Amino acid sequence: MRAVVIHDGKLVVEERPDPAPGDTELSVRVHAAGINSADLLQRKGLYPPPPGFPPDIPGMEFAGTVEAVGRQVRSFSAGDRVMAVVGGGAQATMALVDETHALRVPESVPFAAAGGFPEVYSTAFDALFDQCGVGMGDRVLVTGAAGGVGTAGVQLARAAGASVVASVRNHAHHDEVRALGADEVVDPADVGDHGPYDVVLELVGAASFPSAFGALAAGGRISVIGVASGAGVDLNLLTLMQKRASVRGSTLRARSTVDKAIVAAGVTARVLPLLADGRIRVPVAATYPLADVEAAYQRFADGAKLGKVVLLA
Repeated sequence: MRAVVIHDGKLVVEERPDPAPGDTELSVRVHAAGINSADLLQRKGLYPPPPGFPPDIPGMEFAGTVEAVGRQVRSFSAGDRVMAVVGGGAQATMALVDETHALRVPESVPFAAAGGFPEVYSTAFDALFDQCGVGMGDRVLVTGAAGGVGTAGVQLARAAGASVVASVRNHAHHDEVRALGADEVVDPADVGDHGPYDVVLELVGAASFPSAFGALAAGGRISVIGVASGAGVDLNLLTLMQKRASVRGSTLRARSTVDKAIVAAGVTARVLPLLADGRIRVPVAATYPLADVEAAYQRFADGAKLGKVVLLA
């Protein structure tokens, strides 16, 4: 197989042996693999993959076609279209995934979009529903809503019957985020003027958290899943008590096999039907061939994009 490999902070494409599936794994011919913030951190040596995944091949999500299955696999067969979140190794022409973590790609969804689906939609689903219990009539704030998880969060919250306020720094993307389902799209500086919020999907971090927290409704819930602007904040515990608020945080990569299977099952039951019938979609900002991985990472790092940057294998 060909794989993106990290060498002293640089990315090169090399030949590596094809991985063989274990008893409960699928061996997948990768057609598309999304780029995420974790990949940039791993490149810098700041976010190593969990044990059992290649230490030098980045990539947390992919979509492709099953080539072989382990002897205990019962739910998938060769030729099936699948996508998945993995701990690493997705940015290659072959990848492995446990059967319980694999998601079926609807026939209506092209691989370029599917390659950018698993990580952002699984993350947004877990934060909004498993952690914060978003439901009909809630008012939801999504910060950094033009990114991959942000666009997923806007659509999922709207599909659940919530009203959605999206904070987007780049004015060029305001109309596009509104078209995804946001009732209001606001400048980050104005977040405090548009509350109160029952739920906040915090994707920005320190620069955004104080305003979002201050605008929480009584009983409000915040899930922090991004800290690009910094991780340190001052938290007034008296305000937390008075609002009866909850602040939670989450990552997917290092969770146990069972935890990841539970998230995948929830996405299969509640999100894939929305994707299949077009009620949600994956905005793709740009695609690049695997050989142009450096340019793809630079496009991701440059920001000012709407949606995903995806490598095509």
